[in-house]
Amino acid sequence: MSESRSKDSRDTKGAIKRRDFLKFSLGALAAGGLLGAASPALRSGAWAAGSDAPETTRAKLGFIALTDAAPLFVADEKGFFAKHGMTGVEVLKQSSWGTTRDNLVLGSARNGIDGAHILTPMPYLITTGAMTANNLPVPISIIARLNLGGQCISVGQEYMDLKLGVDSTPFKAALQAKRASGKPINAAVTFPGGTHDLWMRYWLAAGGIDPNRDISTIVVPPAQMVANMRVGSMDTFCVCEPWNEQLISQKIGYTALTTSELWHNHPEKALAMRSDWIEANPRATQALLKAVMEAQMYCEDPANREEVAQICSRRRWINAPVGDIVERMKGNFDYGTGRVDQDSPYQMRYWKDFASYPFKSHDLWFLTEDIRWGYLPADLDCQALVDKVNREDLWRAAAVELGVPAEQIPDSTSRGVETFFDGKVFDPENPKAYLDSLAIKAMA
Repeated sequence: MSESRSKDSRDTKGAIKRRDFLKFSLGALAAGGLLGAASPALRSGAWAAGSDAPETTRAKLGFIALTDAAPLFVADEKGFFAKHGMTGVEVLKQSSWGTTRDNLVLGSARNGIDGAHILTPMPYLITTGAMTANNLPVPISIIARLNLGGQCISVGQEYMDLKLGVDSTPFKAALQAKRASGKPINAAVTFPGGTHDLWMRYWLAAGGIDPNRDISTIVVPPAQMVANMRVGSMDTFCVCEPWNEQLISQKIGYTALTTSELWHNHPEKALAMRSDWIEANPRATQALLKAVMEAQMYCEDPANREEVAQICSRRRWINAPVGDIVERMKGNFDYGTGRVDQDSPYQMRYWKDFASYPFKSHDLWFLTEDIRWGYLPADLDCQALVDKVNREDLWRAAAVELGVPAEQIPDSTSRGVETFFDGKVFDPENPKAYLDSLAIKAMA
C-alpha cells in the first residue's frame, strides 16, 4: 500500500503533535524523503535526544545471514551505533532461527543475546512459550520493523517446465505425480510459525495444496537452503536473499514469486529486544532504535544500494558473492524463467512506505495465521498480546528525537484493511471473518 494511501486512512487520535516535530526537527533530514550519505545531520554526529547518556553502551544483537539484516550491518559499519552512544554493540551471527530463539531466552547475562533481527512472529511465539524449551515464556518486545517484502519462494529445476508463479495450482498435480512414484516431496521453511512458513503455507493453500497433508513441511536454516536443494532434499523453499538468487546462479532452481506478490509491502523482519533489557535500559533502547532507523534510511537510498550489497557480502555478515546480492538489492529481479523485472515494485523496503514502523495490525495478522495453522490456541487474546509485545510507542519516541518528518510517521497503529493476491481480505477489526474465509487450515 502506498504511503499516501496510508496517510489518507489515518485517524488523528494517535497523531504526534506537530510542535513536537518542530521542536526536534533537524531540517536537513527530509531531502528526498530519505536520509542519504550526504545528509548534514548524519555527518554532524549531533543527535536530538539531548544530553542524557544511555544506561549502557553495550548490547548483543543476533542476526541471520540475510539481506534484510542489512540495517544492523550498516549501523555497525557506518558508525550509527557509536554516533548514538552505543559504542559496545556486538552484532553476532546466529546459525539458525532456533539458535536466535535459544540465545534470546538465555540473555547476554548467560552468554546469550539481548536482541535480534528476527522473524516478526517469533517474539510472540517466545513470549507465550509456544516455541521454547519446556514452553517457558520469555517476554520479548518488538521495537521496530526492519523491512517490508523481499522474500521469495523458489522451486527446483525439475519444475522448470511449469514456470510457476503466484498461482500454485499447477504445482499440485506435479507433486502428486512425484509422490505417487514413491519419492518424498518437501517444502522447506526457516522456523515453524515464522514468516517464511506462513508465506509458503499461504501460497500452497491458495492453490489447493494442503501444506499439512499434501506435502511435508521441513525446517532448514536459510544458509543451508541451496545446498539442500542441490541434493534433492526439497522441492520448494521460502527464504530471503541471497539464497534465491544463488539458487539461480548455480542453476539448481528458479524464483516462482517474490512474497510481496502475495501481499504487497508485507511486514517481514523485526528488531526485537528482551523486555527486561528494555526496562533496565530505556535510554539505551532509544539509542539503538535511532541508530537502526538511520541505517534503514541509508539502506533505502538507491544511491547507497551497491555499497550496502558490498557490506552484506562481507565474511562477517552474509559471506556470499556480491553478484548474488547486488541486483535484487537494487530491485532488479531475474526470476530464472525468462521473466526479468527492473526496479520491481516488489523489492525490499527498509524505510519507504513506513517500512520501519511496527504496525500493530500487521502483528495481529501473524497471530491469526499462527492460529490458522495450530501454532497458537484459538482462544488466544490476540489484541492483549499485541499490546504487550509491540512497543510502537518506543519507535514513535525515537522518531521524534531523531527529527523524522511528520509525514514519515503513521498517525495510526493500524495500516487498515489488507488485500491479498487471491482476493482474501484481512480487516484488523474483524480477524475472525478473515479466518473463516480460508478454506484450508489446520485448526478444527
